[in-house]
Amino acid sequence: MKINEVEQIVDITKKNIRFYEQQGLLKPSRNETNRYRDYSEQDIESLKKIKLLRKLAVPISEIRRMEETHLPLEDCLKRHLITLEREEKNLEKMRELCHDMVEHEENYITLEADVYLKKMEQLEQGGVSFVDAKQADKSMRKKKSFIAGIVMIVLMVILIGIFAWCTWGIPEDPMPVPLFLIMGGIPLAIIIGVVLSLRERMKEIEGGELYEASKY
Repeated sequence: MKINEVEQIVDITKKNIRFYEQQGLLKPSRNETNRYRDYSEQDIESLKKIKLLRKLAVPISEIRRMEETHLPLEDCLKRHLITLEREEKNLEKMRELCHDMVEHEENYITLEADVYLKKMEQLEQGGVSFVDAKQADKSMRKKKSFIAGIVMIVLMVILIGIFAWCTWGIPEDPMPVPLFLIMGGIPLAIIIGVVLSLRERMKEIEGGELYEASKY
């Protein structure tokens, strides 16, 4: 079965289907003739289960563990209920804080933020969280991508430095300048590619591309 058919049957976009494949939740076979993905009825059922659990906000990591039979569904849902109850408590405290500000007829110009920040701090000490988990995860993904890009760029700069030293630092048998331009051009091209890829990656994360699957 082709991905277009799967998209219509399960009502999940091709982008999401490929996303789940990248996350290891789906492993369709390949057609030996054209190497296209060939989805089975079992893949369809897996996608339906994934769709159901994602609509309940069950993390992908938990779904992966269940698929690998490392985590029973009952245990997953019990833990998820605890998470949902904690989030419900957080939302309730946020509502109370908002109501408090409305009742005091606060306005943006004269708002004394320190007063409410202290209240938030006291609530956080009691276990309430005002942090957007998705935003925190987005920041972490950006940080990891940035570090990986910087490491690659540093390695390529070092490589260029080695080629330069071989060209001008060895008076006995230096590397010819034309050869340096060729050899040095390769890591330079990689650096440019990494910078461009990193920029696109940041845009993708900032735009919520990685959370596309959370809609299902």
